Amino acid sequence: MVKINEYIESGVLEAYVLGSASEAEARELLYLKAKHPQISEALRDLEIDLEHISQSMAITPPPGTWPKIEANINEIIKARESDALTIDMPYRDRSSESSKSRKSSQFVEVEAESGHMRISKIWRWIFAAVFLLGKIFLACAIYFYIENSHNEKEIEILKTELQQIKSLR
Repeated sequence: MVKINEYIESGVLEAYVLGSASEAEARELLYLKAKHPQISEALRDLEIDLEHISQSMAITPPPGTWPKIEANINEIIKARESDALTIDMPYRDRSSESSKSRKSSQFVEVEAESGHMRISKIWRWIFAAVFLLGKIFLACAIYFYIENSHNEKEIEILKTELQQIKSLR
């Protein structure tokens, strides 16, 4: 009885519900769930709690989102249907046609002369300025660190001298 409660409180149920449990942990949990109704009940309660949390934290999507999703799904369905129709037709060289229609519905094709990205000249100057400022700030930080450590040593020397003067009086 105690071991079942320890198992329930171990965090394996939470890991399983969140999908982060290993395969061995999931198998063990499913085996113990079938054997012990307490584990099954705790798992059900945890799932209900997570459902309540997710419902309370849910954000309603902006208006017009569902029609956009529906339109995209309909486009995908039409593209698949047209691909199926072209397969049933007599042979013609449609491999390029079907791949073009499939690509055009899913991706935007971009052709470039080279694989390098071009940036505006102003960004080059901004990058150079940021790099230079970084070096200046680093030099200042090192300078002030050295000055601070030097001043701390002087303060320690002055404190010892002050204590010696006080002890002489």
